[in-house]
Amino acid sequence: MTGGHAPRGIDFDKPNAARVYDFLIGGKLNYAIDREFAERILQVRPEARELAVLNRRWLRRAVRFGAAQGIRQFLDIGSGMPTAGHVHEIVQSIDPTSRVVYVDNEPIAVAHSEIVLQDNANAEMVRADAEFPADVLEHPTTERLLDFTEPVMLIMAAFIHFIPDSRNPAGLIAAYRDALVPGSYLALSSGTFEGQGEEVRRAAELYRQSGTDVVARSKEELRALVAGFEVLPPGIVFTPEWRPDDPAEVGEHPELASQLALVARKN
Repeated sequence: MTGGHAPRGIDFDKPNAARVYDFLIGGKLNYAIDREFAERILQVRPEARELAVLNRRWLRRAVRFGAAQGIRQFLDIGSGMPTAGHVHEIVQSIDPTSRVVYVDNEPIAVAHSEIVLQDNANAEMVRADAEFPADVLEHPTTERLLDFTEPVMLIMAAFIHFIPDSRNPAGLIAAYRDALVPGSYLALSSGTFEGQGEEVRRAAELYRQSGTDVVARSKEELRALVAGFEVLPPGIVFTPEWRPDDPAEVGEHPELASQLALVARKN
C-alpha cells in the first residue's frame, strides 16, 4: 500500500462536477452553489439534463455488454453519486456475485455511497484521487474485492475530459490498463467539440471559469488516449449511437449528445 494522497475536502466556494451532474440527472446530493452553476449551464445548453441522461444510459448499456462477455468485476473511476440504475444494480441483476469498486474523491459522493452500499458485500466505494492509480489499485478495498488476475471492466464515464493534456491523460489510462489482464475491457465517454455548436464551447468556458477544466477531445484524440486497447464496433461514436437498445433512440442528430463513447478490449 502506498502512502496515499490526502483526499480533498468539501469545497463550498465552487461547484463540483459530480454534484452538478447529480443535479442534472435529478439527484438530491448537491448544494446551492452546484444548482446555481447548473442553471447557468442550462441557460447556455438547455439540453444539458437530457445529455447527462444519455451518458447514463450509455453507461448502463456498456456494463450490460461487459457482463454479457463474462465480466464479473467492475472498476468505476470518477463514479460520482450512486444513482438508481448504477453499475452495481445493473450487473448484480445479471449475476449477484458481480463485484464493483466505485472510486471518487468527492466527500458527499463517498458518504452517500457508503450508506447505499452498506448491505452490499460485493460493491464498495473507495475514496481516492483517481489521478494516482496506485492509490486506487493498492487500496485495501480494491485488493479485497477485485482479482486482477481475472478480467475487469474499467469504467471512465465522463471522467477523462476533466484531465487536461498537461496532466498526461494517456499515461493515466495506461497505468490502469497495465494493471488489467488480457480479456479486460475499458468503457469510456468524453465530451467533444466535434459536430458541436458554439453553445458547447460556452458551456466548457463556464466550467473553466468555475475552476474546473473541461477538455473536449476528437475521436482521433480519444483513440490515441486508449492505445493498447482494441476499440470494438461500432467504434468511437456519440453516446446514443453506441449499441442502442432501440435504433429509434438514436434520433436524427445523435451529435447533440455532445459526448463520444467507446468500449475497448485489452487483447
